[in-house]
Amino acid sequence: MAANDVDMPDSVDADDPQAEPLMEAVDDPADADMNEAAHQFSPQANDWGFTTFATHAEIFQRGAGFVVDDTIQMCVVVKVDRPEDLYYDSKKATGYVGLKNQGATCYMNSLLQTLYNINYFRQAVYHMPTQEEEMPSTSIPLALQSTFYKLQFGDASVSTKDLTKSFGWDTMEGFMQHDVQELNRVLCDNLEEKMKNTKVQGAINHLFEGHTFNFVECINVEYKSTRKESYMDLQLDVKGCKNVYDSFVKYTEVEMLDGQNQYKAEGHGLQDARKGVLFDDFPPVLQLQLKRFEYDFQRDMMIKINDRYEFPDELDLDVGDGKFLSPDADRSVRNLYRLHSVLVHSGGVHGGHYYAYIRPNTSGKWLKFDDEKVYKESSKRAIDEQFGGEDETPPPAPGFTAPTLKLTKYSNAYMLVYIRESSWKDIMLEVSQEDIAEHVRSRLEAEKAEKERKKKEKQEAHLYTIIKVARDQDFFDQIGSTQFFDLVDHDKVEAFRVKKQTTLGEFKQMMAAKWNVAVDRQRLWTWATRQNRSIRPANILEDKDDDTRVCDVRENPNGFARPLNQSELRLYLEIAPDGKPMRPFERDEILLFLKLYDPVKESLSFLGSCFAKLHWKLQDLLPLLNSKAAFPEGTPLEVGEEIKFDPQVMVEKLHRQQTLHQAQLEHGDILLVQPVLLEEQQRGLKHPQAKDFLNYVKWRQTVHFKKLDNPKEEGLSLELSCKDSYEEVSSRLAAALTPPLDDPSKLRFSQQNNYTQQPKPQPLRFPHHELLLPDMLSQSQHYGQAADTLYYELLDLPLQELERLKTLKIAFHGEKAEEVGQHSVRLPKDSHVRELLSELRNLLPPAYSSRPLRLLEIYMSKIYKVFDDMDEIENINDAYWQLRAEAIPEDQLEVAEQDQLLYVYHCAPDQQAQVHNFGDPFLFRVSETETLADIRPRIQKKLGIADEEFAKWKFAVICSLRPPDYLQDDDVIASKFLRSGNQYNAAPDSMYLGLEHIDTLPHRHRHHTNRLSHYEKPIKIYN
Repeated sequence: MAANDVDMPDSVDADDPQAEPLMEAVDDPADADMNEAAHQFSPQANDWGFTTFATHAEIFQRGAGFVVDDTIQMCVVVKVDRPEDLYYDSKKATGYVGLKNQGATCYMNSLLQTLYNINYFRQAVYHMPTQEEEMPSTSIPLALQSTFYKLQFGDASVSTKDLTKSFGWDTMEGFMQHDVQELNRVLCDNLEEKMKNTKVQGAINHLFEGHTFNFVECINVEYKSTRKESYMDLQLDVKGCKNVYDSFVKYTEVEMLDGQNQYKAEGHGLQDARKGVLFDDFPPVLQLQLKRFEYDFQRDMMIKINDRYEFPDELDLDVGDGKFLSPDADRSVRNLYRLHSVLVHSGGVHGGHYYAYIRPNTSGKWLKFDDEKVYKESSKRAIDEQFGGEDETPPPAPGFTAPTLKLTKYSNAYMLVYIRESSWKDIMLEVSQEDIAEHVRSRLEAEKAEKERKKKEKQEAHLYTIIKVARDQDFFDQIGSTQFFDLVDHDKVEAFRVKKQTTLGEFKQMMAAKWNVAVDRQRLWTWATRQNRSIRPANILEDKDDDTRVCDVRENPNGFARPLNQSELRLYLEIAPDGKPMRPFERDEILLFLKLYDPVKESLSFLGSCFAKLHWKLQDLLPLLNSKAAFPEGTPLEVGEEIKFDPQVMVEKLHRQQTLHQAQLEHGDILLVQPVLLEEQQRGLKHPQAKDFLNYVKWRQTVHFKKLDNPKEEGLSLELSCKDSYEEVSSRLAAALTPPLDDPSKLRFSQQNNYTQQPKPQPLRFPHHELLLPDMLSQSQHYGQAADTLYYELLDLPLQELERLKTLKIAFHGEKAEEVGQHSVRLPKDSHVRELLSELRNLLPPAYSSRPLRLLEIYMSKIYKVFDDMDEIENINDAYWQLRAEAIPEDQLEVAEQDQLLYVYHCAPDQQAQVHNFGDPFLFRVSETETLADIRPRIQKKLGIADEEFAKWKFAVICSLRPPDYLQDDDVIASKFLRSGNQYNAAPDSMYLGLEHIDTLPHRHRHHTNRLSHYEKPIKIYN
């Protein structure tokens, strides 16, 4: 092989390779001169080499060893890497296709590919009943059937837009990454509900449902409680576990309920007990959700656990003589599972990328499904490399030294799917086209054929021209309904796709066949785009042009260039009356188009066209115009020329004695005709003149109004003018509501974010200068398109007055520090906390009418501030902090200098021995000499805790980021706080008295996910 050239075969079986040639020293192959090639070989680029590989001096240098016996030894290292270019064809390479990513839907794509490749699930989806008239964008079963069908029989990556629309999701959802485990449960729950009372009822449960045996057994008395529960998947701990078997051991380990965590047995009171869970049965398809995400209480945030966690290709859950099974489990069922799918999350807690490794058939070959692309993969990459943990940096190049570093692997398995070995054939059954309803198959095949047709058209586009032909019939249809300026919308006329070599004569024959119009009744005109952007017929294509090819016809050959696609040609077809040939054209006449405006009906219509001599006066045309309009002979008419509409409407009035030449009329000009109205006839007419009406049409805009508190509701639409002011818009909406709103000033508007299709968080403020409708909408523009939606809310007082006030939400707490009510207080922004508490007192029971109150700022069950009476309320933020008001206890009205007012918080250690707070904090006064034994009864009485429960509580002085300093009964509380403050140099408000006990309060339910953070939006399927 030549040293400067590397030839590759014309095609490769899988991935496109790269080559790295080495010139080896014959005596010592380790001594080599190597050049790296960044070139990637492909069927389209299979011949490439180095112009200079090594210099002559380097090769023949004495002692180099490259030339021995006139021989140079070459070695080429060929690296076959995955191609990331446009030439890769997933279907050709693997037999499978991917799913398109809408922005951040990789989590959904990986789950859909996993479910699709569980053949039993795919068949059940195909068998769900759907109606022929349904649309995929509104029917989840039909959308899922369509997606699966395209995955099975399509050749290119599949869009999921119809599917997400059927979920009721808006555009924003495509750019919000959610949790794949959560979507799995929500989607399966939805499908299970839709499968009820159909032939596939119970299919989801048949695949994924297993049962656990939960028990609590008392140690010292004869009492045992058992409960059977179903599960669709299992959440396994990753932290502290080396592999799946360790997680199952941890899942089934027995927990001792003793000490302050004793079990309350019916009829026996609190007892020491053993609590555990075993498995009655495992499902045919076992879904294991790995708890890679957990909440770190110390850092107050979610974290991802990237620890190494192994999972086997073959999972035996009968291990240890069935130690995971309950006594009632059927031991004859072999719980041996084969790994089917590995869903991987790459990244951190706030974002990342999902993809899936799937073994879709019995061949044992693994495929990687990464959005649009599908690749063949080795078993090592699909399994071993997804354990997580750490990777070591590669060794340094020869002659260099560098320390070996260990780097965390942020890509690791997040969800595992196993299929029972004995059920593999039943689950991975053959799914064919016959499993799909005929109407679904026909619809999708038609879509596929249409897609192929468009693809072929696109490939052959350079051979064809699109000719858009407008006729008088198009003017009659459009003018006054969808078209008001100029003559026609060219996108709504008949379009012909003809070869560029077609002559005009041949094209006339095509039109004759299409419209049954003889060629001798046809005359073609080209359109011209004028400098004022109006578009009119301008130039005749005469009979002598019939041999001209359509690709040689130019619009506007001598006029203003139009910014349109030159692969299109726009023509106007003039048609002679029935039975008559086309009249010859005379050079001193022009073609005019006529529109009629009816000021009473406020309607515009097309009258037709006519030829007129340039020397004619307008009065010479009036009889013809009356005839066209079907007016009585001699009806007085007002005629104007429609000149332009952008940036302003221009209609120039024509005078009776003025010649058409003097009026500078030419081919394609439009005359606006209307009857002359007397002054009394004009009264009460909104738009008495055609120009007035066209101005109205130009500036009108349909605006959709939706309720702010229910943005998915249809709402109502109003036709407004862009010249309407804020007050006029408010008045129009107030009158249109049901029932009508008497005071429009009680409306408040919010704009729409076109990116998310949701209302913006900040409403529009009351305008103190003129604000027009476009200004109300303009800030909602997205990619140059103005929004047409406003959200509204009804206020209980005028907006202008409301904006001078501040509304605060306050939770009022009782004597036991518990919440007893929620109140909203509205005051002028310059008010103080003193006025706020005075106003709040009016909302409380009479018992608090004379008691002093105080206001606290609470967050995460901690007190962050006790407000002074003179603090201004304008600076208080109740959106982030919780505001709490309470009556000041009598012993805290005056606190002696030697006494202390302590912050007291409920707390409990978590699994990492970090303290987390819960419940309602409170303030508590202690004297200089009081011990823990002294304050215990007072705290118990304040909180109303039973003796038996309160005896289990522990007390500690806690300082931020320090371990608790537990108190004994004889410890003096004030001294303890003083000593801790000096030791840790801590401010008094950073220390608190911790009441350590079990948190028995109800927790926020996190819908089947170990990743959802406090700020994430849960997944919902609305249909």
